[in-house]
Amino acid sequence: MTVNPRNLVLDPAVQSFLETADAHPVVLTRDAQRAALRRLHAEVPAPIDAEKWVTIPAGRWGPLRARIIEPPQHTGPLPVIIYLHGGGWVAGDARTHHRIARELSVRSAAVVVLPEYALAPEARYPAAVEQACATARWVATRGGEHGMDPVRVAIAGDSEGATIAISAVLLSLQRNDFRFQQLVAFTPVTDTDFDTPSYREFAAGYGLRRETMMWFWDQYAPTARQRTDGTVAPLRAHAGDLAAFPPTLVITAEADVVRDEGEAFAARLRSLGVVCAAVRYEGMIHDFAILPALKDCGASRAAVAQAASVLQAAWGDPGAGESPPGIRR
Repeated sequence: MTVNPRNLVLDPAVQSFLETADAHPVVLTRDAQRAALRRLHAEVPAPIDAEKWVTIPAGRWGPLRARIIEPPQHTGPLPVIIYLHGGGWVAGDARTHHRIARELSVRSAAVVVLPEYALAPEARYPAAVEQACATARWVATRGGEHGMDPVRVAIAGDSEGATIAISAVLLSLQRNDFRFQQLVAFTPVTDTDFDTPSYREFAAGYGLRRETMMWFWDQYAPTARQRTDGTVAPLRAHAGDLAAFPPTLVITAEADVVRDEGEAFAARLRSLGVVCAAVRYEGMIHDFAILPALKDCGASRAAVAQAASVLQAAWGDPGAGESPPGIRR
């Protein structure tokens, strides 16, 4: 496969990463995709200190395990980030994404709850979204036992994890049971339109391929009817639900098939009066801020710092908004 076929001016680390990744053929099976994600994150050191595990009940969708990551030298109660990992809904776990979770914890002085939600195709939509909502309810009702502030709660995620995070916000609003203070979405997947300009321009040669993204969708939400639901494809959500969203940060990458839908989602939020910042990082590819091989890129460092800064600002005003965050009685 040709790397960078459009001859973009990519960050040198991105160019090198793509050339290295090109040596590994893409195999669209469950086991191959899980092995590929583990390989991408193989350089991440094993978790150390200030981490623990909890079991979260989720009714018919649970239970599920979640890793709790606390900042060093902390005093509670601390604000909370529920972080949903990416991986095509098919791969990933607390190990593959604990680097970004730890960095956000340290930089924003918050506890990160990193749930290991059920993966597709064994567990298709809505299992992961329901488990994300169950995690939020656990934080609201049991988080205080672990030094968490059940009011100052944000939700974040990358790639398809960002989709789950957005969907959890939507479902919580529809049920009127939880309000988040902040949403952070790194390179989110928000629609099932595979013919946008970014899909056409970056279909191959830039990491995440159009063919791979289509396969991911088939594992997670295989029916056309499912894909019209806003909690599956958030760009299609009803305006009334989106208008109630918390302040949102959407981070996109120039050379990414899902760039346009992420930016369209941010634009839709703004059109409905939601406080939403959207930033495109030039010379970057999908999930750039999360990939260990790109963690030292200036853009990756800037994106993580930006997310942490936005989260810290959210913690500074826990009472902002018409309705207080947290559990709805």
